[in-house]
Amino acid sequence: MPEWKEVIAVKKTTLRFRKGALLFKEGEPVKGIYLLYSGAVKVHKKWADGKELIIRFAAVGDILGHRGLAGDIYPVSATALEDSKACFVSNPFLETTLRADHVFTRTLMQFYAAELQKAELRMRNLALMEVKGRIAEALLELQAVYGTGKNKFIRVPVTRQDIAGYAGTTYETVFKFLKILVDAKVIQVSGKSICIRQPGKLVKMCDSSRE
Repeated sequence: MPEWKEVIAVKKTTLRFRKGALLFKEGEPVKGIYLLYSGAVKVHKKWADGKELIIRFAAVGDILGHRGLAGDIYPVSATALEDSKACFVSNPFLETTLRADHVFTRTLMQFYAAELQKAELRMRNLALMEVKGRIAEALLELQAVYGTGKNKFIRVPVTRQDIAGYAGTTYETVFKFLKILVDAKVIQVSGKSICIRQPGKLVKMCDSSRE
């Protein structure tokens, strides 16, 4: 509701996070939710053998910490990939808002439904797609989430380890496959920065690995 925006403006807190800092940590008590104002964040959780599985990459405008609202602790962690700024809303105030604004409540429920569909598709792809397709999908997802700069490179540089964490594979596998893509001129690499030169070929890799 318009009048409720004024209340939110008073109750919310703006927080800043340096690159590599945790917004919240898996297993910590839930305190509230975050809306990303600027920067980039990865949402991740512990995996087998101490590895990390990246659930998603978040950009400006994305909500973070909402998975924790279903329980007492955060089931995932969120780490800044670059210096970031976020709006924080505490759980008690969020619950008050949900009771006061039914349109907001319905919109949030629709958001949760969409998130569940994305999560189900993501888990299916991790289980059924070949590793090359998962890496190709990770590169396409990074470009879709963060866009590109004037030089056509994906705006936020991401480590090979983070690509591996998203694709559910190893650093070594990502390193070798990216070299193959570079040699085939499908992508261009400069340090941690990646430019997708032939996105159509990556899409075909994703599609063929689902068959």
